[in-house]
Amino acid sequence: MAKRKRLSPARPDAAAPPIHRGADAFVGASPVVPDATAVPRPPIAHLAGAAAASSAFDEVSGELSRARAEGRMVLSLPLAAVVADHLIRDRVATDSEALEELKQSLMARGQQTPVEVVDLGEGRYGLISGWRRLLALHELSDALPGGAYDRILALVKQPADRGAAYIAMVEENEIRAGLSFYERARIVLMARQGGVFDSDKQALQSLFANVSYARRSKIKTFMTLVAALDGVLRFPARIPERTGLALSAAMTRDGFTDQLIAALHKAEPQTPEAEAEVLAQVLSEGTAPKRSAKQAVPAGGQEAVTRDLAPGTRLTAAPGKVVIRGGGVDPEFLARLDVWLATQFGD
Repeated sequence: MAKRKRLSPARPDAAAPPIHRGADAFVGASPVVPDATAVPRPPIAHLAGAAAASSAFDEVSGELSRARAEGRMVLSLPLAAVVADHLIRDRVATDSEALEELKQSLMARGQQTPVEVVDLGEGRYGLISGWRRLLALHELSDALPGGAYDRILALVKQPADRGAAYIAMVEENEIRAGLSFYERARIVLMARQGGVFDSDKQALQSLFANVSYARRSKIKTFMTLVAALDGVLRFPARIPERTGLALSAAMTRDGFTDQLIAALHKAEPQTPEAEAEVLAQVLSEGTAPKRSAKQAVPAGGQEAVTRDLAPGTRLTAAPGKVVIRGGGVDPEFLARLDVWLATQFGD
């Protein structure tokens, strides 16, 4: 019986046999010397590794693109690239003391909260929110040259339209530092006049959708004041809420607005306190309608007066007490009543 020859196992370090591809195949080629220490990998492993690396790179690149598009990536932008007046700003005045505190914070700790911008193309970005931070950095950059304050951290947002951009601006200011009622009313009117919204009502309900009905009612009342006195008042953001509501109510009377404007021009107040004094004086000069003798106090001083305000809603009043009952006493009525009470007694 013939003896079978035993085959030796393949050696990992054995060189692969040459592949004959013709006489000129290896002319000028450097000889390949196998690395005795390298662990050979099957060709499929090389392909799989390259595919995995490519897939990981694509995944990271895609996530970065999505993060930027969704406004989750903080970018460092040149100050000059940010257009501050891209939107009509809702703030009409800047508190110099608060701005100085912000500058000191930026110098001590750097910018902690990014601003929000929209990409306008060609390396320009329109500011949505963060106007005070942008202003503070501009002042620091001018006062302290050297480049330390020449850039601003920003999130790039993609609002659906201009209306959404205005809503984002207002909401950011409402959260961080509440606007005055005058500033709230003014941005409603400016946004509507700028064609962002079709009507005052739409602008009010869109920009302040998340505030209470009573607060929106006060903003609506202040809109009368803004429409008549914007550009006349020197310190409009400092008008007390009660004074502003009372002025707006008084402007429905003939001649009151002209009287008020004349008094402001004559006084030329130089401080918020002086302007508030002028406004209060005009309000106190007999602008309230006088009651007739029958309307003053019920006969005898203690008799109750009862009358129907609307079908199913009745008012009963006596000195020291007013009661309103019925189906008309709903949340909307209570909100309007709250605004009226604020003009009479304050909050």
